[in-house]
Order: sequence, then C-alpha cells, then structure tokens
Amino acid sequence: MSRRRGVPGSGDLPSELFTELRAALLDRLRDAQRRLSSLTGHFQDIVDASAGSNADDEHDPEGATIAFERSQVDALARDTRQDIDEVRAALERLDNGSYGTCEVCGRPIAVERLQVRPAARTCVGCA
Repeated sequence: MSRRRGVPGSGDLPSELFTELRAALLDRLRDAQRRLSSLTGHFQDIVDASAGSNADDEHDPEGATIAFERSQVDALARDTRQDIDEVRAALERLDNGSYGTCEVCGRPIAVERLQVRPAARTCVGCA
C-alpha cells in the first residue's frame, strides 16, 4: 500500500484512502452545486409566481405564506453554500497536506470520522 509523502496530515494517508476521500468530497461538491442550482431556480419560481399576484399571502388561510416559502428556500440555499465552502476547504487541505489534522488540537482525525464526514476539520474529541 503506497502512501502520499510530504506534509503531515493527508501526506500520511494511504494513497487508496486519499483517492477515496477526494472522490467522496468531489461527489459531495457536485451534489451540493446541483442542489444550489435547483434551490436558486425554485426561489426564482416563487418570486415569479408572486410577482403579478394581488394575493394577500399574509392572511391566506390555505397555508404557508409566499414570504415563508421564500425564507425556507433561502435558508436551504445558505446551508448549501456553506456546505460547498466546507468541501472546497477540505479539498484545499488535501492539496496542501493538512487534511486529516484536527484544527483545534493538531492530532490526527480518525480515518473512520473522515470516511463518514470527509470535510471534518476536527477530531471527535474537539468536535
């Protein structure tokens, strides 16, 4: 089993694991980008649908207001943007060799944690 040499952290990962984790991060990034695109389109659909409406959505007895729906979609989009930022930061850590090192205590993050949460910045003890 070959290892990536160099800086401690991701440099200490077996190359097969390094490849597996990079692939998982790239998959997560693609999924998040698709989700954001969908949410952005859905948000615009809500805005477009309400633009010509004369409805009093604040007092609509039929359910959620248009403002509430927009707020929900906006919150989901913000969460998705944060997820994208976290994945990009993890990919950067993979590239610079600091991946897999806890940002709080400096100890290695357990491989099992990285496999479950590939963008993890901290070990379980510091999380």
